[in-house]
Amino acid sequence: MNRRGFILAALIAAAACAILFLMNRPPICTCGRIELWHSALDSGNSQHIADWYSLSHVIHGFLFYAGAWLLLRRQPPGIRLALAVAVEAAWEILENSPFIIDRYRTATIALGYSGDSILNSMSDIGMMTIGFLFAARAPVWLTVTIAIALELLALAVIRDNLTLNVLMLTFPIDAVREWQAAL
Repeated sequence: MNRRGFILAALIAAAACAILFLMNRPPICTCGRIELWHSALDSGNSQHIADWYSLSHVIHGFLFYAGAWLLLRRQPPGIRLALAVAVEAAWEILENSPFIIDRYRTATIALGYSGDSILNSMSDIGMMTIGFLFAARAPVWLTVTIAIALELLALAVIRDNLTLNVLMLTFPIDAVREWQAAL
């Protein structure tokens, strides 16, 4: 990775932080605490540094690395990382818009979802970056194995994961929502 790409990635993350602040997102959990890990699926979810959905952001990094490798192979790795951070940052901004927050509330089991804290959004960008950097160095078979393991772990523990999250946001299925709510 080159220094220019890391600096650009950091500037993109800082810009996303500023935009989220201008969107009036809370800097930290409105409960007033900062937790390294929040395992409960309650109002503190997506408010602290990491939670079960952090696993999905690591997988974003795996996927963004694969996409950048396929489409931008001639670009320096740092530039590919910066592009991945830009995509993740754009998702964090979109995810915290009223439209997506309402979509989560109506289409998924996240009935009380109020969006992410800025701390959680920045952590999500960091988790994606960890996934991207891991995928850049690890064998493909290991990255795929870890992605499957993370998806299955989240599915087993919280009945949700990246796959179901995308499915339920784009094409909600009542049977899946009912199964998820039975937790």
